Amino acid sequence: MIPGFEDFNRKVRRPDGFGLPHPPRDERRFDTGTGKANFTVNDLSWVPVPAGKLILQTMRSHDQYNTTIYGLDDRYRGVKGGRRVLFISAEDLESFGYAAGDRVDLVSEWTTADGSVEERRAEDFRLVPYPTPVGNVAAYYPETNPLIPLDHVARKSNTPVSKAVTIRLEKRG
Repeated sequence: MIPGFEDFNRKVRRPDGFGLPHPPRDERRFDTGTGKANFTVNDLSWVPVPAGKLILQTMRSHDQYNTTIYGLDDRYRGVKGGRRVLFISAEDLESFGYAAGDRVDLVSEWTTADGSVEERRAEDFRLVPYPTPVGNVAAYYPETNPLIPLDHVARKSNTPVSKAVTIRLEKRG
């Protein structure tokens, strides 16, 4: 049993939710060789943003555990009653000629083994202004999974690469 999940079925029905144990937060205890937090520095590699495109980060909502979705609200980001949203900066909304609430399709392009370009789509997302960096947008997965080919994976983990997907927007209607 994972600590904190005892009597889960009763706890999950509490209107205010429930907290899970977090030793660093609760006890200032770190399960490391030194008993202290250990920090590392890693070099960043920047993904260039082609003209007319955006870099999509996929993420979970507040009420989601991996791909299990427990509701349609995200209290962290003020989203209620739906998950097909694209978080986008006010500057990008303006520069791309969109307004808050506009509906768009997300389109990614991938080069296949034979050198042809494959278009992949995730349809009908509502634009939500959010303080993201210019050129970067975010949306929930698994709604955005169709944008990423199954064989496009990270070198070491072999998991789908979905944290920096180049996309373009197409207005619906």
